[in-house]
Amino acid sequence: MIKKLLASPFGWLIGILLSLCICLGALFLGSLDAHSLLNSEIGHNILWNIRLPRVLLAFVIGASLSLAGVMIQSNVRNPLADPSLIGVSAGAALGAALMIVAADFVDIQVHYYIPVAAFIGGILATMAVLKLGRNDMPGGMALLILAGIAINVVAASLIGLLTYLATDSALRHITFWSLGSLASANYFWLILCSIALLLVCIWLPRQHRKLDAILLGQAEANTMGVDVKRLQIQSIIFVALLAALAVSACGIIGFIGLVTPHIGRMLIGASHRFLLPLSFFLGGSLLVIADGIARTIIAPAELPIGIVTALIGAPVFIWLLIREGRRLQW
Repeated sequence: MIKKLLASPFGWLIGILLSLCICLGALFLGSLDAHSLLNSEIGHNILWNIRLPRVLLAFVIGASLSLAGVMIQSNVRNPLADPSLIGVSAGAALGAALMIVAADFVDIQVHYYIPVAAFIGGILATMAVLKLGRNDMPGGMALLILAGIAINVVAASLIGLLTYLATDSALRHITFWSLGSLASANYFWLILCSIALLLVCIWLPRQHRKLDAILLGQAEANTMGVDVKRLQIQSIIFVALLAALAVSACGIIGFIGLVTPHIGRMLIGASHRFLLPLSFFLGGSLLVIADGIARTIIAPAELPIGIVTALIGAPVFIWLLIREGRRLQW
């Protein structure tokens, strides 16, 4: 029933309407009520320049991380994989940490350069993974994953070294940024992340049959005429693009790329024809809800959004580990 509903235009309409309702609810959630936001100059400024880009960016990043999670889990055939597995998040975090520490020695406006450094770090980490884990060698995707793990370890070690060398203010900045926040959301990052998401939304739905074939195994997919290596490389590049931009815009936000694909599979199964649009709406809506919780639960202070997503995702991750362990025992 749910599959038929999602496959119909009515299903898309329901997804759009529910997402709009969640975004509208988050837009008017806060210390100022709807009347104040709509009927005062200060309210207009807060509504259009602070809350609107924040809510929209939360939806775009949530949808991006969710689709990235679907792609990486399908290509490695591992339900416990997420976009950070290929090292892009760690590389972006290293770039940001390096810029934060460097700001103590160079007179620069660090807030402007942290996202740029994070994006460069994420892209360089992805290039290193693609170089080390060449997909044209025996082992294919397994080598890419091992290369990603290696990059994660190296980046974590260097971040540890930077935190040891950092001043107290820089250390607090690194810690807060690594936990994720949408407080600095603006239209520049909204447009940039939206363009990347649009590119993926144009390319990815055309690959749903190929992704279904990969779930049967690489050998089976090859016999069905799927160029598995090419699809995997393309998927890795798009995952890196989405994750690097997300980390650059708001820091590290974990578990969205892990949790939402599983929620989708529990609702409608593994068919990517239905899983992709459902993950898009689920991921965006979940991050909007998480951001609403983060900025209101301890108001007027703000809780890092990475803590909220971790509190949601960690129990799901533990449950997945237990389920996978039981399945392997059988």
